[in-house]
Amino acid sequence: MASRLLRLHHQLRRRRHHGTSPVPCRLLSSSSATEPPPPPQTVEKVLVANRGEIACRVMRTARRLGIATVAVYSDADRAALHVRAADEAVRLGPPPARESYLNAAAIVDAALRTGAKAIHPGYGFLSESADFAQLCESEGLTFIGPPPSAIRDMGDKSASKRIMGAAGVPLVPGYHGADQDIELLKLEADKIGYPVLIKPTHGGGGKGMRIVQGPDDFVDSVRSAQREAAASFGIDTLLIEKYITQPRHIEVQVFGDKHGNAIHLYERDCSLQRRHQKIIEEAPAPNVTTEFRTHIGEAAVSAAKAVGYYSAGTVEFIVDTLSGEFYFMEMNTRLQVEHPVTEMVVGQDLVEWQIRVANGERLPLSQEQVPLNGHAFEARIYAENVPRGFLPATGTLHHYQPVLSSPTVRVETGVEEGDAVSMHYDPIAKLVVWGESRNAALVKLKNCLSNFQIAGLPTNVAFLQELAGHNAFERGLVDTHFIERYKDDFQSTSAKASGEAHDAAKLGAILAAACICKKDHITSEESLRDKTLSVWYTRPPFRMHHSRSV
Repeated sequence: MASRLLRLHHQLRRRRHHGTSPVPCRLLSSSSATEPPPPPQTVEKVLVANRGEIACRVMRTARRLGIATVAVYSDADRAALHVRAADEAVRLGPPPARESYLNAAAIVDAALRTGAKAIHPGYGFLSESADFAQLCESEGLTFIGPPPSAIRDMGDKSASKRIMGAAGVPLVPGYHGADQDIELLKLEADKIGYPVLIKPTHGGGGKGMRIVQGPDDFVDSVRSAQREAAASFGIDTLLIEKYITQPRHIEVQVFGDKHGNAIHLYERDCSLQRRHQKIIEEAPAPNVTTEFRTHIGEAAVSAAKAVGYYSAGTVEFIVDTLSGEFYFMEMNTRLQVEHPVTEMVVGQDLVEWQIRVANGERLPLSQEQVPLNGHAFEARIYAENVPRGFLPATGTLHHYQPVLSSPTVRVETGVEEGDAVSMHYDPIAKLVVWGESRNAALVKLKNCLSNFQIAGLPTNVAFLQELAGHNAFERGLVDTHFIERYKDDFQSTSAKASGEAHDAAKLGAILAAACICKKDHITSEESLRDKTLSVWYTRPPFRMHHSRSV
């Protein structure tokens, strides 16, 4: 870690040595530099080290609080919505994330040159990099997130489980040791009992995870998982846990301040997943008792306090639907993608809380003051080909008309009609709805999905509609195997693809007709102004072999 920080410091010094004074315009090149500002006391200008919908969402709160914003962008995002939404913007580099949104030195340099005294990492990219958080602090910038030590402790899944075990947080039976000898791992798996789950100690998104049903497949599964972990995260260490056959994924939103206070803002159910990635989340979790809610919330707060946590964080638990027991899975040391559902049911702006905590303020509410009102859903809208195994899709948003926002409907998006959706980033949008009850919120979710219009590339909107309308989901009977279990209940691949093609063709015809009608209308208006009396410009339009009423 120290050597990496030293390299980043050297990069920053080289940038400053060769740089020029800041360019006085909205879009800044990444070659200019100034000396770093003194350590901040309050956040007056924030650089958002992210893109898309989360960058737009952070900027919205910053603007409401009177805080100036700086965007960063790759070449692929030069005209993106988050760039246009910011007060200033700085180019980072080419489209690949490692050359732009993962370029820590360039991001910190951009903040220093623009006079931003704080950096909000959003989610993904560098949001859970302890090195990046440490670099911000060493350069006199406020990192709007948790302390680097907490990020580091929770970033190593094996270390985090040891810390949680010492804090009394329930753990799934498993092996979390540093010794990775394959024979030792096999012995530990035998002790745990099959089936077991193998997963990397670092990273996420389902990469490197393997479910092993018996000892004959164990060695090959370990080697495969190690290769994938090394390629994805640069670290090939693994942990082994008892595999829960019918699990729910329930997570708890926690928040801490720099004065030692920590609370929870209730739980979210994120069990509806495809490829180990969430697609519909809800708050609060359905079909749980008040006692369960209290206990899982208390366990999450204990987890946060065990690492001296402050800012927004999420403690993820796996729940055994057969026994009702819950176990610590991991802690995400950042704002979650699905944080809006929590905001809807507690009536608070979590980004505002993050900024205030970064300023050194105390939490605005005590645990007893946190409300829980109604129910909320979030549906993630992706550009992907569902019939082909949810493969990512690219293309241009020739038509993009989300549903209208209201106090009970939010559309978090980072794109507009005409934007290109590239292979580099996702999703398109998040649809968030609130209702006084789960049923009322679900009805609203279905209605909004049916009116969410996208044309130009494949999306998962139709699939989300099917999920929301499934009888088992309507009753809240969800676990992480839901989609696989009920796959035969959904439309066939050919029917779905045919339906998408038909809808796209129909919408294209409507748009073309609308353009022609608009052109005729404009031409007619101009002709009348010029006093042209040709029958071709009469209103209604003249048609051959048709009589015109007088």
